[in-house]
Amino acid sequence: QVQLVESGGDLVQPGGSLRLSCAASGFTFSSYAMSWYRQAPGKERELVAVITNTGGSTNYADSVKGRFTVSRDNAKNTVYLQMNRLKPEDTAVYYCNAKRHLYDFWGQGTQVTVSS
Repeated sequence: QVQLVESGGDLVQPGGSLRLSCAASGFTFSSYAMSWYRQAPGKERELVAVITNTGGSTNYADSVKGRFTVSRDNAKNTVYLQMNRLKPEDTAVYYCNAKRHLYDFWGQGTQVTVSS
């Protein structure tokens, strides 16, 4: 069955870095655009970063541009989110998403907390 398993969330101090991973299985990973979303307490889920199926194009929310980098390894069926210069407002549950046409898959999320 389809699985998206996020990992790498942690408690980190402001200014620190984390790398999130999302391991995919059960579908043809290389055919899907992959995205990272996040949801903070009391807020709506928001799109953080998108990467095309080949990795040739990426897009970011304005709030993370220049700090976050999305990448993928189609040989490992894994997408990554490198997060640098983290801020307290980056605190959220981060979700991995796979999308292609009518197909839309979600992971269970991983908690990122930025606090001193």
